[in-house]
Amino acid sequence: MNDMRPQDSALTAPPVREPVERALCTDCGVSRLEDPKACGRACQFIQPDYPAMEAKVHGRARDASRPDELHFGPFRRMVRARLNAPRNGAQWTGITTRLAETLLEAGAVDVVLTVAPDPEDRWKPVPVLVTRADGMAKVRGMRMGYAPLLALIEPVRERGYKRVAVIGIPCQVYALRALEDELALDKLYVIGTPCSDNTTTDRFHDFLALLSDQPDTISYLEFRADYQVELRFDDGTVKTIPFLKLPISKLPPDFFPLTCRTCVDYTNVLADITVGYMGGEGDQWLLVRNETGEELVSRLGDEVTLSEPGGKGKRKASVAGFITNTERAAGGLPLRGMPDWVRPLVAWLMPKIGPRGLEFARARVEMKASETVLHLRRRETARMKHMIPDHVWRLVEPYGLKPEPGERKSADS
Repeated sequence: MNDMRPQDSALTAPPVREPVERALCTDCGVSRLEDPKACGRACQFIQPDYPAMEAKVHGRARDASRPDELHFGPFRRMVRARLNAPRNGAQWTGITTRLAETLLEAGAVDVVLTVAPDPEDRWKPVPVLVTRADGMAKVRGMRMGYAPLLALIEPVRERGYKRVAVIGIPCQVYALRALEDELALDKLYVIGTPCSDNTTTDRFHDFLALLSDQPDTISYLEFRADYQVELRFDDGTVKTIPFLKLPISKLPPDFFPLTCRTCVDYTNVLADITVGYMGGEGDQWLLVRNETGEELVSRLGDEVTLSEPGGKGKRKASVAGFITNTERAAGGLPLRGMPDWVRPLVAWLMPKIGPRGLEFARARVEMKASETVLHLRRRETARMKHMIPDHVWRLVEPYGLKPEPGERKSADS
């Protein structure tokens, strides 16, 4: 087993098994369990059933007649949110970390499963068990890379923990929900974060090296809703780069794996609450999905300011342009055909006229849906009828993407 390093009285990283190699795997941790065959009934990249899972977790599947549920999945309410006292080291204001912290402070859970930074690489995620509230300060911020979080299911069981909170990305959360009944927990809280693209930690370092001549001093990176990437450095310097000026063309075609380019769950629909930023217009964006999600928000009390989310601009042209570039790409990242002299002008215009707030979030979901169809059609046609839920076809239909024979499950199946 691998020793995953961080160890203290509030936070431990139990050793886990080596993974079983599988196609289309994000190493959520299930293949590292004593029974790696559990992947067959848990993995979202094998044969997911989102309507059944949504109904199981939330009491109903998404309702396309309700505004935004086709895009974002079932929810009770959406809000903009920010902690009144932002936490140092947090990616935004620290809501995700604070939610788990409140559960530990109140004794509502025995343990929180999440990821901490590797002591030798701040960007590398290490799955950890947090048993005291003061341990949550050590897991703030973004990590980049694959993290076998669900391998910690076995240490949880061995240590007799029955009340558990999990902070996870969509592929981890889908597998967790698929195996939830087998865990026999008294209570499970699932705090989800959106995820659209991941890569290895080593490849992420290559990306950082394209952004700065001092990549080892970058302490923070965020793709903001104003079409800027924000970098912070150890000396306190802050740098922003417009999306359109990112060195995407210098990345290798497989920088993002096929799994991430064919993921249909950007918004983490099986979490009790999704904490992101895409629809937040500069604040965080909460999708409160069920009664447990409401309980989590209520625990923040007057520590948080909530408001109604909004949206501006039109997404259709942006999504259509993305689809065109993806179709033209030879299996790699979307091509950028814009002349260099035009980029500064467009980079200036996009925050002013491009989709913003909820419209920005809808655009991103439609881009991910179209990317799924196009990349699977090119690389894994036989998997399409199993991996693409019906709601994804509905999202891409307005852009002329329709299932070809054999690509969609029949109504009977």
